[in-house]
Amino acid sequence: MHFIPEELDDYVVKHSEDEPELLQQLTRETYQKILQPRMLSGHYQGRILSMISKLINPKTILEIGTYTGYSALCLAEGIQAEGELHTVDVNEELIDFQRKYFNKSRFGHQIHQHLGSALDIIPKLDKTFDLVFIDADKDNYSNYFNLIINKLNTGGIILSDNVLWSGKILDKTFKKDDTSTPALIAYNALLKNDSRVETVLLPIRDGLTISRKI
Repeated sequence: MHFIPEELDDYVVKHSEDEPELLQQLTRETYQKILQPRMLSGHYQGRILSMISKLINPKTILEIGTYTGYSALCLAEGIQAEGELHTVDVNEELIDFQRKYFNKSRFGHQIHQHLGSALDIIPKLDKTFDLVFIDADKDNYSNYFNLIINKLNTGGIILSDNVLWSGKILDKTFKKDDTSTPALIAYNALLKNDSRVETVLLPIRDGLTISRKI
C-alpha cells in the first residue's frame, strides 16, 4: 500500500541506503520457494529497521514473528558486539531457511531462534530487552504488548508493524470473520492511551509504530 504517489515512493527508495547483497539473496530465494513472500519487510522498511536499531545500539532484541529472517538481520545490524537477538516464530518449516541466512551473516552466533507460540515462549525468557519488534499474528498484538512491557528496559523501544492494515483500521463495517482489524484498532488505542509508553505512528508502508517506554 502506498501512502504517497508510487513515483515519489520510488524516489524515496532510490535515495535511501542500498539493500545489502545478503538480503537481496534472501529476498530472491523467499520469492522462489516460500509462500506469501510479501510478508518480507523488504528493502526500504528493512533499512528503516536497521537505522533505528543502529540509533538505539541495543544489547538485547526480541522479535515476534521471524518469517524468513529478513527483519531479524536488519535489526541485528545495530546490535552491540556482545548482544543477543531472540526471534520467535511458529513455523517449523522455516527454521532451517532462517538459520542458513543467519549463519551467512556476521550475526549468526548472536541470533537465537525460538519455535512455538510467543505467548508461551516470552514468559520463559529470563531477560529484559532494549528493542522489540512485533510482526506476527495481529489478533495477539495487545497480548504481546502486555507480556513484554515489563521485560522492556526503561527507554526501550517497541516497533509494531502493519498497524494501518491497508487502511482497514478506518473501516467501521469490517466483516464478522475479520478478527485482525478490530484487534489492531484496539492495539493502536492501547499504545496511545497507555501511560507507560510514548508513541508515534509512522505512515511507512503498512504502518509502523514506534513506542518508547517512559
